Amino acid sequence: MRLDDFDPNINVEDQRGQGGGGFNLGGGGGGGLLLGLIPLVFSRFGCAGVAVLVAVMFFFGGGLGSISQLSAPTAPVGQPQPRVADGTATAACTTDASARAACNAFSSADATWKQLLGSEFRAPKLVFFGGEGQSGCGAAQSAMGPFYCPSDQGIYLDTSFFAELADRFGAKGDFAQNYVIAHEFGHHIQNLLGTSDQVQSAMQRSSRTEGNALSVKLELQADCYAGVWAARNRDRMDPGDLEEGLTAAQAIGDDTLQRETQGRVVPDSFTHGSSAQRQAWLKRGLDSGDPRTCDTFGGPI
Repeated sequence: MRLDDFDPNINVEDQRGQGGGGFNLGGGGGGGLLLGLIPLVFSRFGCAGVAVLVAVMFFFGGGLGSISQLSAPTAPVGQPQPRVADGTATAACTTDASARAACNAFSSADATWKQLLGSEFRAPKLVFFGGEGQSGCGAAQSAMGPFYCPSDQGIYLDTSFFAELADRFGAKGDFAQNYVIAHEFGHHIQNLLGTSDQVQSAMQRSSRTEGNALSVKLELQADCYAGVWAARNRDRMDPGDLEEGLTAAQAIGDDTLQRETQGRVVPDSFTHGSSAQRQAWLKRGLDSGDPRTCDTFGGPI
């Protein structure tokens, strides 16, 4: 995908080099083992999301310090976020090719959704960390994969995930990486529109199975929003980009990950959607280019 260079005025923070050596689950750092057990995006809201994270962490022999911090309250939508000083974004975005790719995709999504939402739009921030860092929702761990924190409206990324995406999941190519950023940006749009708060409230009144189903709908909508972003930048797409995105969506579907890691599929435990669902909603957004077609809550998914 032929994206322009990032806008140097985007809100970027760099926590790389400020923390320790990642999340170790025995026999390796960086969270590679857990990363293979969870979907691409492990961003949860509220107590139900914390419960899912705790269960996964402890089931696979790990632990998570300061787990209660992950249930931090959501910051009011529209609360202004501090902008980085001039030059900071450029320094953070040019450390390597992966950082530049992430900033280019983030900057493109920022411009696209600003045009789509108009006065409702508030820019998020992109936060790089290496191994571990700190977010408004608590600890940032490589094992969690890229995630969006509604409390500080930040998209958190350890760029080593891009290599994991290509090497472990077989999802290669620049569009697969762009899809990662666009999906997390989709969670920010849900936060701005109040969808996240509505789902969090409903999850707190629901059973675990019902809460999981709501989580799936939230994640599939973020996939659709990623497709909307791609559609709005279709002139930048190269042959094969769509296939790269669909391959990534297939690789991180709940059924595919469960089948590979535990040998069986438990649909009631899905939190992000099946491979087929993730592909379908990504393509729906790409085919329409209209966020109004991304209503995963209005009918069957």
